[in-house]
Amino acid sequence: MAIRVGQWATGNVGKNALRSIISHPGLELVGLVVSDPAKVGKDAAEICGLDTPTGILATDDGDALIALKPDCVSFCSAGTSGREGVTTGNRQSSAADHMCDLLRAGINVVSTAIIPLVHPGSADQEIVRRLEAACREGGATCFTSGLDPGFMHDILPLALSGVTRRIDTIRVSEVMSYGVWDKPDAITGKFGFGKPIDEVPPIARPGVLDMMWGSVVRLIAEQLGLALDRTEEYHELYPAPETFTIPAGTIAKGSSAGIRFEVRGIVAGKAVVVVEHVTRLRVEDAPHWPKGPIGIGGGYRVQISGDPDWVLEVGNPSYADPTVPGTLATALRIVNAIPVVCAAPPGVVTPFDLPMITGKGLVAA
Repeated sequence: MAIRVGQWATGNVGKNALRSIISHPGLELVGLVVSDPAKVGKDAAEICGLDTPTGILATDDGDALIALKPDCVSFCSAGTSGREGVTTGNRQSSAADHMCDLLRAGINVVSTAIIPLVHPGSADQEIVRRLEAACREGGATCFTSGLDPGFMHDILPLALSGVTRRIDTIRVSEVMSYGVWDKPDAITGKFGFGKPIDEVPPIARPGVLDMMWGSVVRLIAEQLGLALDRTEEYHELYPAPETFTIPAGTIAKGSSAGIRFEVRGIVAGKAVVVVEHVTRLRVEDAPHWPKGPIGIGGGYRVQISGDPDWVLEVGNPSYADPTVPGTLATALRIVNAIPVVCAAPPGVVTPFDLPMITGKGLVAA
C-alpha cells in the first residue's frame, strides 16, 4: 500500500520534492500547502510542471493538510532567509511551530527547513526540545536532511572513512560556478558578487558560516568519536580580472567575482574536519582555487588524507546550470527517506538512526 504524503511549500526545493512524490511508485500525494496566493487552488501537477492533473489542489491552510492525516509530510518551507543566507530565529521558530503541529498529530516529517537540525546537537536546543516533545506526543519521527548540508557530509565521508587505517583530515568541498544562476538577490546579496572586494558578504559575516555548515562539521566529528576543541571560519574573495556581464547583472573589474570559504573543526590546533565551498561566477576565474570535479563546472569532492588517501568526486554534467542537480538532490534526499522515516521509532533523528536511505522501488521496469 502506498505511503500517503503531503507536501508543504513549493519553492525551488519544494517543487522538486512535489514532482518526485507524484512520480514515486510507493508514495501517494494527498495534500499540498503553499504560501503564494497565486498558487492556491491550482493542481499540484501544474505547480511542479507535470502534464497529468493529480486532482490535489493547493491550499494555504496547514490545518486542512493535518486533517487529511497523511503518513508523512515533506516540509520544505523556508526556515532561512534567502536574501541574507542567514537562518533567523523568527523563521526557524515559525517553521518549528508548523512541524510541531504535524508531529503532535502523529504525522511523520521529512524536512529541509531548519538546516542545523541535520545535527540536532548544533541546533537551537529549545527548538529541539519542542520537536522531541511533539514527536513523543504524536508517536512520530522528524528527519532533516538535504545535499549540502546533508548527504555529502554524512553517509559519503563516513562510509569512505571505513576503508582507512589512519585519518589525518577529512575535507568535503562544493565547487560551483554560479554565473549562469539568474538570481540577483543571491548573487549580489547573499554572496556579495559585484560588491567591493573589501566588503564582507552576508554569507561570510561572523557566525553565519558556522550556523550553516558547522552542524555537519560537528556531525562528522561526532561519528568519528572526535572531541573538537572548537570550530573556526575562514573566507577569501577573488577580484574580477575585467568587467563582464552575467544573467544576474554586470560585475565590474576589481569587484568580488568569487568566494572560497571553510568551516574547520579543530583538534589540538589542527583542522581535522573541513567543509569547503569554492564559488565562482565563471569556470576560468580564480584558477589557483580547486577545480570542479570530474571535469565539470560544479559538483562535490570528499577527500580523506591519511592511510590510504581517498578522493571521491560527485557531479552531474547534464545541466548547464550546476545548481540544478543540487537542488533536485536536496529534495530527493528527503523524499526517498520517507519509507524508512515512517518505519522508524519516534523522535528527532539523523541518517545514523535510520536504515540506509536508498532508491528502493525506483528501478524502471
